[in-house]
Amino acid sequence: MNANNIIWKFSDGLIDYDEAIQFMESRVAQIREGSKKELVWFVEHPPLYTAGTSSKNADLLSPKRFPVYQAGRGGQYTYHGPGQRVVYVMLDLNKRGKDVRKFVANLEQWIIDTLAEFNVIGEKRRGRIGVWVRREGRREDKIAAIGVRVRKWVTFHGICINVEPDLSHYSGIVPCGISQHGVTSLVDLGLPAAMDDLDIALKKTWGTIFE
Repeated sequence: MNANNIIWKFSDGLIDYDEAIQFMESRVAQIREGSKKELVWFVEHPPLYTAGTSSKNADLLSPKRFPVYQAGRGGQYTYHGPGQRVVYVMLDLNKRGKDVRKFVANLEQWIIDTLAEFNVIGEKRRGRIGVWVRREGRREDKIAAIGVRVRKWVTFHGICINVEPDLSHYSGIVPCGISQHGVTSLVDLGLPAAMDDLDIALKKTWGTIFE
């Protein structure tokens, strides 16, 4: 799919994390030099943990449970696995205003607008990057994470939204360094959503934020 000079790429199956990093590294360089267009890449990964640049060793509770990767993105530990939509966003901020904070805020709003398509109220929290939903008893659970990297004003890495992952896999880490809150998914919230449903909503809401 190609709209407004952005390529939308959807990969089937579970994509190896090293393969994803190598692809993004190459694409970012190509976008910077002008030989390739901006790209939004939709993937799923096999179960794994990634460590961001602010991660703490103590937050990796089960280091032998799944492969652990040093991601090079911002943030702390997070989990990727089947049933979670990972979207890698490779945009040229030279053309979009050199404002990383605005870019991160736009990613958060994109997630919030997408969740609204399922009648889910996603919320931001000061000091907690990502998107949260309120549960009963004043509980708050994280449904989406954000971790980005910017090289010469070209972005990579991006967001992940839980559709129906195995939430028990999060027990091997302290997700994003936050232990006092839980994690959830669309299915955990009682919504019979599929990955294709989320992708349709993500494409629908993109233009109001980024174009």
